[in-house]
Amino acid sequence: MSGVLQTRHLRCFSSPITQSSLRALRGGSPAVPVYNFGSHQRRDLSIAQLDNDKRDRQRVVILGSGWAGFTIARRLNPKLYQAIVVSPRSYFVFTPLLASTSVGTLEFRTALEPVRSITKPVEFLQGWADDVDFASKRIAVEEAVDDPRGTSALTYDRNKPAVKSLAEQQAEKFQEKKKGELFDLTWDKLIIAVGCYNQTFGTPGVRENAMFLKDVSDARRIRNRLLTCFETASLPTTTDEMRKNLLNFAIVGGGPTGIEFSAELHDLIREDMGKLYPTLMPFYKITVYDIAPKVLSMFDEKLGKYALKHLQREGVQVKTSHHVEELRRGSPKATLDKDAAKGADMGWTLKTKEEGEVGVGMCVWSTGLMMNPFVEQKLAGTVQLPKEGIKFAGVSEAESRTTEWLVKKAPKSGGVTTDDKLRVLLQPKDSKDGSRSAVMQDVYALGDCAVTEGTMYPATAQVASQKAEWLAKRFNARDIDTQKGFNWKNMGVMAYLGNWNAVLQSSGGDFSGRTAWFIWRGAYLTKAVSWRNKILIPTYWFINWLFGRDVSRF
Repeated sequence: MSGVLQTRHLRCFSSPITQSSLRALRGGSPAVPVYNFGSHQRRDLSIAQLDNDKRDRQRVVILGSGWAGFTIARRLNPKLYQAIVVSPRSYFVFTPLLASTSVGTLEFRTALEPVRSITKPVEFLQGWADDVDFASKRIAVEEAVDDPRGTSALTYDRNKPAVKSLAEQQAEKFQEKKKGELFDLTWDKLIIAVGCYNQTFGTPGVRENAMFLKDVSDARRIRNRLLTCFETASLPTTTDEMRKNLLNFAIVGGGPTGIEFSAELHDLIREDMGKLYPTLMPFYKITVYDIAPKVLSMFDEKLGKYALKHLQREGVQVKTSHHVEELRRGSPKATLDKDAAKGADMGWTLKTKEEGEVGVGMCVWSTGLMMNPFVEQKLAGTVQLPKEGIKFAGVSEAESRTTEWLVKKAPKSGGVTTDDKLRVLLQPKDSKDGSRSAVMQDVYALGDCAVTEGTMYPATAQVASQKAEWLAKRFNARDIDTQKGFNWKNMGVMAYLGNWNAVLQSSGGDFSGRTAWFIWRGAYLTKAVSWRNKILIPTYWFINWLFGRDVSRF
């Protein structure tokens, strides 16, 4: 997966942003904290320091700290560019390892890389992109250091009232959540790499009750929930019927993330929980649900069948062509109020069109991507064109300035459309035939939130990182106008299946079983960013193989 960034709606800029206009807007809106003199002085001093440090370099503002944003920030030549990353989280997540961290095979730190680094001179501002003015090359940023949802699963639109769980509603009775103050930041080049949210398709109860696997905080929640289910099921006061519910683990989504998590969960239960809770083994069940007729659809048929047979042989149930209709709190035979009073330990009810209601102790949701609100809403209105750095096609210069322009979006995903050099495209508001267009030469879009025109690249970490590597190389050489556009090189796809087995499909051939597992682990190890994690990852693999996984709940 690529970078992450959420936004909170305050306004749309129709004119260049100034400090006075921002203060007027903030003072006029009761929902936005008004600056006090002291904090405003500190903020101006910080921006002034950034301006002084910039010297004769170009400032590249990067929205997002995911695969695209983090990669390009580390690759830019610090002698030529001042890279500033704006993101609600101060770290990069190596997402392929999240499934392993969620079950204790690896520790959380092995999947993290801090954006701030002693060895890489990258500036970082922890905040949400709130709005952008292309005409004056300024972006408004909302502080997010104390944001309680800064590292939560990306399922919420900050522009809309969030659907809150029972625990969140109770917590808010005791603590009022603070909204961050705003400041504006200028840029010479802007890179939009805000990533995407979890797609829930509006299924009732999913946002409130499901677990996701997009961030380390999600992995921590999953690990705690797993241990809670086993501890609760082991109590003498828990009935056998409730044990079946608590130890029934549902994974919705048959892509690589869902399959790898189900495999990691299977290994945890068979290798560790079976020794600690031997009397509970008859009660546990792992089920993968998918609306498609087969899982791992990106693999060829032979590897897909191998994966399905292996999972079923290991005891993982795979139910394809199943439609999830609801996920609600409480067991199927209990009322919502009764179970809610007992707390979340009593589980949930998963309702499918094909089988009706079934009790589950946990539901992990991994069904695709939903466009980030920054792209969906902030880049939806009329664009005020900059005076320079824009190239028109099919329209005269005079006509271009009287035409209303919009950021071009991909019809299917809603992502920002770019040319083959990853520059953001514009189209006239009244355009129907696509004969007129414009390119913003200083604004780029990468990762899951962007689509290269005329291509069907998948929304994967592999594509995002390759785009970032290519763009950084062109920036450093300053030859983007003379070089050929970006072309994705497919390095293959792989998925872990449990019990030291995997599948791998690449241009070098297809592999399955133990051979694919060795390649899978080797690839993840070599792709780790820092030498610290290159050492920690195999160390934890060996320690957990020798002594078992850590099942402490804290």
